[in-house]
Amino acid sequence: MTDVARALLPWYDRHRRRLPWRAGPGERTPAYAVWLSEIMLQQTTVAAVGPYYQRFLDHFPTVADLAAAPLDQVLTLWAGLGYYARARNLHRCAQVIVRDFAGIFPDDEATLLSLPGVGAYTAAAIAAIAFDRRAVVVDGNVERVVSRLAAIATPLPAAKPEIRRLADQFTPEERPGDYAQAMMDLGASLCSVTNPGCTICPLLQLCRAAAQGEANRFPVKLPKAAKPTRRGVAFWLRRGDGAVLLRRRPERGLLGGMMEVPSTEWSEGLPDANAIRAAAPLTAEWRPIDGLVRHTFTHFHLELSVVAATVRLGDGRLGRWVTLDQLGEVALPTLFRKVVKHALTTATS
Repeated sequence: MTDVARALLPWYDRHRRRLPWRAGPGERTPAYAVWLSEIMLQQTTVAAVGPYYQRFLDHFPTVADLAAAPLDQVLTLWAGLGYYARARNLHRCAQVIVRDFAGIFPDDEATLLSLPGVGAYTAAAIAAIAFDRRAVVVDGNVERVVSRLAAIATPLPAAKPEIRRLADQFTPEERPGDYAQAMMDLGASLCSVTNPGCTICPLLQLCRAAAQGEANRFPVKLPKAAKPTRRGVAFWLRRGDGAVLLRRRPERGLLGGMMEVPSTEWSEGLPDANAIRAAAPLTAEWRPIDGLVRHTFTHFHLELSVVAATVRLGDGRLGRWVTLDQLGEVALPTLFRKVVKHALTTATS
């Protein structure tokens, strides 16, 4: 067993986190639970994922249940977690597992990597945690722990190959699943981004950054580029009976396959009158609603102005007309839930 594993595993046995998807000591977490939780945890916190994970299990207890579900139901349950391509890949992957593997997850990294939406980290996590295969599991927490253990001066992302090489050296043949979870737990607790608890860390004697008194310096990162701000106009169109017009976004691209309040394209400049007129669902007396809807994506900020209109009868060819009490059943991402809230509160105030 490696020195890192020898020092870390006893700590994990005493201090392991209790997570909804994690099996108890001496038990093995089912592959479905590992896969579902790891896909949800990408770019998201444990606290945020917990309720979503439980809701998914309630609706889809098995991978076969998920595969058989309509995509709209999956997207609706996912709404609010962001990065919606994950939900579409989750659904596709479930169908592949049922169709090609009789509903049983493969237990080797190479085959896992062939599944939709499963990258190197997720494949390694499933192999290690669900099947106790030796696999090099490297997420953001592990990157931070390894960077500090070796005091890696190379900035991320250029340091990733070196981090992976060292992570491979540290990974033991024995209890690889527990070791992977122990490294992630250590990074999420004691070896935190700021103010790490070095004095009580089980790896203190092995850590170069701690020996130098510079744990906060690692991992080294390049300065982040400023996010641009894009702007657009959303069209809040209500029918005489109060129903609201929504439409489905293209499958590919940002928020792909989700429902939206119709809007112009989003660009750094404000759309002009011609662009607004061309993007409007129909010709109507559009009136501006005071204020802006603001939302931040990974690579840019967005500001949407909202204009409103009412029609007596709604043409079904324009999109989907949804009553206000049905909005909770629609795959509407956070951005457009903000638009709905803004339109309802501002237009009626």
